[in-house]
Amino acid sequence: MPRTQFIFITILLDALGIGLLIPVLPDILRRFTSDLGMISLYYGYFLSAYAAMQFLASPVLGSLSDRFGRRPVLLVSLLGAGIDYLFMAFAPTLTLLFVGRAISGLTGASMTVASSYMADISDDSNRSKNFGLIGAAWGLGFIIGPVLGGLFQHFGSNGPFLAAALMNLLNFAFGYFILPALRKQRKSTVLSRCGLSVSRRPLRSRSLHWTLCGAIESHTK
Repeated sequence: MPRTQFIFITILLDALGIGLLIPVLPDILRRFTSDLGMISLYYGYFLSAYAAMQFLASPVLGSLSDRFGRRPVLLVSLLGAGIDYLFMAFAPTLTLLFVGRAISGLTGASMTVASSYMADISDDSNRSKNFGLIGAAWGLGFIIGPVLGGLFQHFGSNGPFLAAALMNLLNFAFGYFILPALRKQRKSTVLSRCGLSVSRRPLRSRSLHWTLCGAIESHTK
């Protein structure tokens, strides 16, 4: 089930990004200021920026996935996250580091799209299992994020950023090669069913038939 694995990893990375910087952020902030009061203030800003951007960007990415498909939005988010973590690893100023953190929250808002993709590939036989994996990935990301941040700090303060960049880029490559464009497939399947069946209907009922087919298509995106 490579598609399910890809979605699981994507949601895991979204959640992991929240806690990854918790152990290393104070040391990173000390590179820019020695004022303990300002370090505490900036620490709060950085922790809230990621979650706030996820909150704001989630409905936007969801709408984009409805229009352009789940696959391109997921892949662009993963690629953007990988590049952004590299940017943060070498950010020369505190302002650029904060901008990078906000962008990582934006790209990390792909959980909405990933959950929609999981719903698209689920049926009555595996829906409960697949949605359970969504919750498991989110909870696991919260747990191991700070742990990985502390472990990778042994390679330097840039270690967690470089590790997060590598994980996102590897998942991007994984999804690029194995993740099908599900929205187009589902749309073409529905339309082919409609096209096959419409020819058997009398002309006066085709308008209603195509209306029903359009309604079916809108629920299969």
